[in-house]
Amino acid sequence: MIPTLIVAWIVFVILFKVLKTTLKNALIIASILVLLNIGFGITPQDIWDQIMQFAQTVSPK
Repeated sequence: MIPTLIVAWIVFVILFKVLKTTLKNALIIASILVLLNIGFGITPQDIWDQIMQFAQTVSPK
């Protein structure tokens, strides 16, 4: 019983850390997108279009 609880606790801690990091990164990206939109009028679609254009330029033919 005790080893099961220890393993469950370790898994819980790892999942919590992953979730915390994921949410932190998502908030940072969202903040950057909002600042770009407010400050320069750059929309997320504009950024996505540039990423796709770059990917087509870099990809081998």
